Amino acid sequence: MADTDEKAKKPPRAEKADKAKPAPKAAAGASQKSDKGPKSEAGEKKSRRPEQGVTARLRTHFDQVVRKTLVEERGYKNPLEVPMLQKVVINMGIGEGVNDRKKVEAAAADLGLIAGQKAVVTKARKSIATFKVRAGQAIGCKVTLRKTRMYEFLDRLITIALPRVRDFRGLSPKSFDGRGNYTIGIKEHIVFPEIDYDKAADIWGMDITVCTSAKTDDEARALLAAFNFPFRQ
Repeated sequence: MADTDEKAKKPPRAEKADKAKPAPKAAAGASQKSDKGPKSEAGEKKSRRPEQGVTARLRTHFDQVVRKTLVEERGYKNPLEVPMLQKVVINMGIGEGVNDRKKVEAAAADLGLIAGQKAVVTKARKSIATFKVRAGQAIGCKVTLRKTRMYEFLDRLITIALPRVRDFRGLSPKSFDGRGNYTIGIKEHIVFPEIDYDKAADIWGMDITVCTSAKTDDEARALLAAFNFPFRQ
């Protein structure tokens, strides 16, 4: 009787052993799938990255046309003496932000769309009781552009935004500060194509300052004119 009981117990053990063998294969297959998952995601992320090394159109125009033109007109001995664009500072003052902080945040969001870079909220340095301004209160926003973003913004400003200004008769050739920097005042920020007129809650003005390495206003004026800035004659 004992022998018959042992024989009856053996088949179930063999079946359990056979069923236990495929389990590692399934786990290995699952591990392989899990390894392929992150790789495919990483490949998608790499494909979504913007192309590097793309030069702005105005930068190429400066290297190929503007530099040679200014060397011939101004008589520079070395091409490296030709003044260059250094940065562009865009500033928006929101007087209504004294009573409503949300308007300052909305203006900063619109400025970020226009410049292609996140804007910084500016705060008051001193308290002025006449204007109901307290120190540290948000009163505007600004952004500083350099290199590729600077050239791309100026390209959109010259070719798209300024022609859309109502009753535009050209830029003033006298708005220089004596050190080669030029400032443009725009009354309506909706002239930029990035802002949807129907969705804009308010209309704000802005000051655009173009900083150059020119030592005099005449050099800066010649540089900006070579970039096709529409100065009044």
